[in-house]
Amino acid sequence: MTESRNESTDARTGSPADPPAESRTLYEVIGGAEKLREMVDRFYDLMELEPEFAGIRAMHPPATDGSRDKLYWFLTGWMGGPDLYQEQFGHPRLRARHLPFAVGSSERDQWLRAMAWAMEDVGIAEDLRLRLMQSFYQTADWMRNKAD
Repeated sequence: MTESRNESTDARTGSPADPPAESRTLYEVIGGAEKLREMVDRFYDLMELEPEFAGIRAMHPPATDGSRDKLYWFLTGWMGGPDLYQEQFGHPRLRARHLPFAVGSSERDQWLRAMAWAMEDVGIAEDLRLRLMQSFYQTADWMRNKAD
């Protein structure tokens, strides 16, 4: 059997090689559902464990199971995976959904610090962490709705 010129194979295994990172979604690059769930769970674990995140923890219900799921579902679609959040709730309307909460620079910075810590703890590569943090900063800053 001959191989198409456009297909590449892993020389060690003879199986199809992974596509280059540039052509994969963030969801694929990060490691798919399992790694993304691990990251989201670590984010919420840190929020519950670390006093420095008390401000954003107070914005969540006592049990964070639903919040964990919603963030996981949202990030899955946002990173190019299945649109789990939109399938259940429609368009995310992030700013509108966060308007009931007073979000200032302190809350933005707590969210970003918890997410950076979570990504590091679960082993997300530094270059990907930096790329994600740029996008997370833009979104988190856009959520601010109170003067500091």
